[in-house]
Amino acid sequence: MTPAPHDPDLRSASDLLGLDDEFTESELAVRETVRAFVGRRIRPHIAEWFDTATFPLDLVPELADLGLLGMHLEGYGCAGRSAVEYGLAMQELEAGDSGIRTFVSVQGSLAMTAIHRHGSPEQREEWLPRMARGEAIGCFGLTEPTAGSDPASMATTARLEGGEWVLDGAKRWIGLASIADVAIIWARTDEGVRGFVVPTATPGFTATPIGQKLSMRASIQCDLDLVDVRLPETAVLPGATGLGGAFSCLNEARYGIAWGAVGAARDCFDETLAYALGRMQFGRPLAGFQLTQQKLANWALEIQKAQLLALHVGRRKDAGRLEPHMISAAKLNNTRIAIEIAREARAVLGGNGITLDHSPLRHANNLESVRTYEGTDEVHTLVLGQHITGIPAFRG
Repeated sequence: MTPAPHDPDLRSASDLLGLDDEFTESELAVRETVRAFVGRRIRPHIAEWFDTATFPLDLVPELADLGLLGMHLEGYGCAGRSAVEYGLAMQELEAGDSGIRTFVSVQGSLAMTAIHRHGSPEQREEWLPRMARGEAIGCFGLTEPTAGSDPASMATTARLEGGEWVLDGAKRWIGLASIADVAIIWARTDEGVRGFVVPTATPGFTATPIGQKLSMRASIQCDLDLVDVRLPETAVLPGATGLGGAFSCLNEARYGIAWGAVGAARDCFDETLAYALGRMQFGRPLAGFQLTQQKLANWALEIQKAQLLALHVGRRKDAGRLEPHMISAAKLNNTRIAIEIAREARAVLGGNGITLDHSPLRHANNLESVRTYEGTDEVHTLVLGQHITGIPAFRG
């Protein structure tokens, strides 16, 4: 009998070192809850959502009911989970699809974290409880058409005029913006870069979904136009001056990505192992050939190392000992191995691997975005290079 792609025995096949023993009962409970949700609500439909470029809005209340929106934050109806529990949830969501994990990441690690960490008490009370319940959706506007890896060159401006902030500019690749109720917009002011809480119904705010994507198709990314967007003086995030405020939120998202990539890689492994055990070629299962077993062994080793890396940074984060360059190391390594596994897994699946009947090519396409947003491979390489040498090499 050919094992099902997500048979429990196959799920553990990549766990060569028994790493489940390194997690607490609470952490494993979070993982299994989210894994079951993914199996029930995402796997049966993700091929259709990806094919039709549809983000399933009906999942939002269910994600909220699971406590996944802002789950690492304290108070305001947020779950207050540990960094490792959050990471495991992101890992399982991305095993389903990067686009679904991205929704939770943008909502919680970017928009909600910006308000929770840098906002006024009034801003927190107004937005965070509703966002935790999934009743309000947020987005995070930092990247611009000509300022991606170099946010310091942003052109969006905010000026005080007659007791109001007036925002003008453009943003690009802004997740969830067309369905968001509130946007965190970063703009240049006379006193440096500041963040603003912008209700998306404000006149002059326009979000346009980016179409014809080859990646992240079950997700929403947008262009933003900000034309004479007028806000009260209280719209500014009081706790964030300079780009450091934005980067602190990005690091939360990068941390979740390091876990999510492990989930994508593991899903590719599971899918391909099941296929190789059932696919007969030259009188034996594809899994019985030495070259196939070499691939499976190499993937399992890389997944184990990536899992250990994610767990290590998670434990340091929970202990308050995580440094920014460590997040870069985890994000760079884990996205890099995930995309290589996804590509090789597609090859093992042969021609069948180019269809949405199987997950590896979908994951590979998504991971092209995942390795690009929240810092490209090159940016994280230079972060590590600066840490090693003490010399910043970003500008030549």
